[in-house]
Amino acid sequence: MKVLAIAATGMTAQQLNVEVIANNIANINTTSFKRARPEFTDLLYQTERSRGVPNRGGDGAIPEGASLGLGVRAAAIRNLHIQGALTNTANKLDIAIDGRGWFKVTAPEGETLYARAGTFNTNGDGEIVTADGYRLDPVIRVPAETIDITINESGMVYAKLEGQVQPRQLGQITLANFANDAGLEPLGGNLYRETVASGQPNDGTPTSPGFGKLRQGYLEASNVDPVKEITALISAQRAYEMNAKVITAADQMAGTVATGIR
Repeated sequence: MKVLAIAATGMTAQQLNVEVIANNIANINTTSFKRARPEFTDLLYQTERSRGVPNRGGDGAIPEGASLGLGVRAAAIRNLHIQGALTNTANKLDIAIDGRGWFKVTAPEGETLYARAGTFNTNGDGEIVTADGYRLDPVIRVPAETIDITINESGMVYAKLEGQVQPRQLGQITLANFANDAGLEPLGGNLYRETVASGQPNDGTPTSPGFGKLRQGYLEASNVDPVKEITALISAQRAYEMNAKVITAADQMAGTVATGIR
């Protein structure tokens, strides 16, 4: 019975749906986390009667045929790159992007990766790095005698040094944009990698056309809405149960047929 296979694809799809929702809820407090949404498409159709073909000679074409769908499959899991709320931390090296753009960081292997999470700190050499120790690109070093750091909306970094009246400019934070943010490959650790689907990065400075501004002392929160996630979870659970009931009904129908034959 095809109904068993069809309902099984529905249960598999809803299981994936629940797993995606679970990951969203688990990361509800993860800095700059972007919620995901599964996208589903229907499977191939089995044609029982072709449409548009005359039933017999001289008749008009059949307006509707008979095509039986064979279930559902997962087409994509889309990360929704929507701006999260900005939360004040008062930490001088916490930086949020208000608008479009990605921080560029350098992995230990030399690969350039991209992040929205601006939880920066300094390493033993005074370089501004991520929580995992990846250096900000371009590299900005903070002198040991620094007593205060200022980062303006345009990404210019200044340090007030002990014994000096005028602040010293340390460098410029640059951002990257992509034609398709959803095409970036998530790596975990709040990091993403460029892919063919995302397109090549377009570098620029904060506040320039097409780029957001920087907010020192702020972090971008997760864009997960707990109410929407719970609602989606209930809907997925009900859909899973309905597909399971279809299998139960098909099994009972098969049992009825088998009993009749005996």
